[in-house]
Amino acid sequence: MAKPSDFAILQVLPQLETGGVEQVVIELTEAVARTGARALVASLPGRLVPAVERAGGIHIPLDLKSRNPFRMGWNGDQLAKLIKKQKVSLIHAHSRAPAFAARAASMRREIPFVTTYHGAYNQRGLFKRRYNAVMASGNRVIAISRFIAELVRERHHVGDDRLRIVPGGVDPVKFDPETVNGGRIDRLARAWRLPDGGQTIMLPARLTSWKGQEVMIEALGRMRHRDVTLILLGSAQGRDAYAKSLAERARSHEVASRVLFAGDCADMPAAYKLADVVVNASTDPEAFGRTIVEAQAMRRLVIASDHGAARETIVDGETGWRVKPGDAAALAAALDAALDLPVEARIEMGHAGRAFVSEHYSIAAMQAGNLAVYHELLG
Repeated sequence: MAKPSDFAILQVLPQLETGGVEQVVIELTEAVARTGARALVASLPGRLVPAVERAGGIHIPLDLKSRNPFRMGWNGDQLAKLIKKQKVSLIHAHSRAPAFAARAASMRREIPFVTTYHGAYNQRGLFKRRYNAVMASGNRVIAISRFIAELVRERHHVGDDRLRIVPGGVDPVKFDPETVNGGRIDRLARAWRLPDGGQTIMLPARLTSWKGQEVMIEALGRMRHRDVTLILLGSAQGRDAYAKSLAERARSHEVASRVLFAGDCADMPAAYKLADVVVNASTDPEAFGRTIVEAQAMRRLVIASDHGAARETIVDGETGWRVKPGDAAALAAALDAALDLPVEARIEMGHAGRAFVSEHYSIAAMQAGNLAVYHELLG
């Protein structure tokens, strides 16, 4: 009878740098390693490689980012060699370019191929539709929300024989407001030079246009509350022109002195604890929206654009609020209403949010769901 140590699971993605996909890979690495199987991750190196290794995984440096068809073919050859050398039992792709190489290698080595559909990828043009379709070509296709599952069914005609819904999860121990001490919060407040006694709004997302930073800055200028600091938490990742345009927009709305570009943060629980309200202002639908779930776990007030998976992860009026996407006036009104809440009402909503997340979006359930998919294919 096969033992867990007889199996090796290989996950592939472009780079281990930052983001929700990368965090899922780390969490799945931990789950696989805990079973006794070997957990392998192939990607370009990045700052999260040590996290994979701490989770019990082995990182294999491989450049799988290129969309060039010839390079993707070469990557398929490299993965096929790696599968043979490492005796890989199953390959799991988390991104489109690596998925082309992974699919080719899995067919050559006759091992199961799994994909996780992490985004609501745009479908503009025939090339994009074909490019996206690779994420629906796995022996099993994992959707990270009901919203994504319906999108995959509609776009790619994937049936229930292959489609599985496994929502993202949050570590309730890491994201527990009771365990975040004052020292961690004070260090961040000093590093960011936050004014004493002021209220803060946080938008945690990489700086890219569809994440809605422009809408958030305009909403800040429309708010009644004028003592609020907006923390834009996330790096530009090379989009320096966009970051510059945001600074200019803040000046044009006369809120530049109240907008903080904080970059990336290594201590997200403490960052959430600093915020009075956490916002997701995305103008395109979120496939899952990890930051809103994390913020609710931290008992923060949350506001998100009313589309995509936010309709699943926020109970409107009970655990947070949803507003019309791209509507700065509606976002400003919701923020003012949130900041007007008395302390007792804020506490009640915070507790409701954490209870909701604990019931529906635990990291243990996410890990178990993915392992169940592996078990289906490997027995």
